[in-house]
Amino acid sequence: MIKRVIKYIISIGGATLGFFIYYVTQNLLQDIKPEYISKSVFDIGLPILFIISFAIIFYILSPYIIRQFQKIANYVQNQILKMPLPELITSIIAFIVSIVVAYLLSNPISKIPFIGIPLAVLIYIFLGYIGINVGRIRKDEISKYIQIKKITTKEKTNKKNIGASPKILDTSVIIDGRISDIIKTGFIEGKIVVPTFVLDELRYIADSADDLKRVRGRHGLDMLNEIQNTSKVVVEIDDTKIEDVEEVDIKLLRLAEKINGCVVTNDYNLNKVAQIQNIKILNINELSNAVKP
Repeated sequence: MIKRVIKYIISIGGATLGFFIYYVTQNLLQDIKPEYISKSVFDIGLPILFIISFAIIFYILSPYIIRQFQKIANYVQNQILKMPLPELITSIIAFIVSIVVAYLLSNPISKIPFIGIPLAVLIYIFLGYIGINVGRIRKDEISKYIQIKKITTKEKTNKKNIGASPKILDTSVIIDGRISDIIKTGFIEGKIVVPTFVLDELRYIADSADDLKRVRGRHGLDMLNEIQNTSKVVVEIDDTKIEDVEEVDIKLLRLAEKINGCVVTNDYNLNKVAQIQNIKILNINELSNAVKP
């Protein structure tokens, strides 16, 4: 069914081409018109003859045209799939720019009688080809520019964080999720530290047989991934081993003492224990209550 529709479309394209050829050559055809054919019959019959003839020819040739089009489409698709992503992006951008330039140039040229439209088509093809090639050639420069911008952003973040104490996230504050929004606002200074034992606890909760715990654990992992993807802070996974205790809260306090960090939590009990041990702590719940009107 689809192939039949495509054949009809190709046939219509052939009919259009037939009329265009008649339109371009009609003055020449008038000069060679046989005398026994009246002008009115010639003027009406000849364009119809061109249209029908080209429509039939293109309909007959449509299977071959479809096969050739499929070959070209497959070749273009394979070439696109082989292109590295930076090269593909730069080529697309350069192609779009070249098409815009081609439109501006071809718009007045297309109004020239007879040769205007073919010239406009050639301009589109030529500039489109040039645009793709320029994009492919300059891909390395554009990639380097993007990389430099990333490095500059990272350096600015690092400079901002110099002198600020590391912020150690506990499991509860990651699962809670509000810390991600707080980090995005820029209120948190210093690098964000996520201990491996907190990661292990998150994974354990995410793999729990209990549906509620599993959902909370997976939400926590999503929040952690979101925090890692922000450019506001540096996120570090700390693999410090604290073997002599099993409880995660105690490990957090030991790590905070060791690296002179600040524990970020919304756990009331951990908050109180940290205060007793003179360990710096940021409680998200207290922050939330403080900003309430």
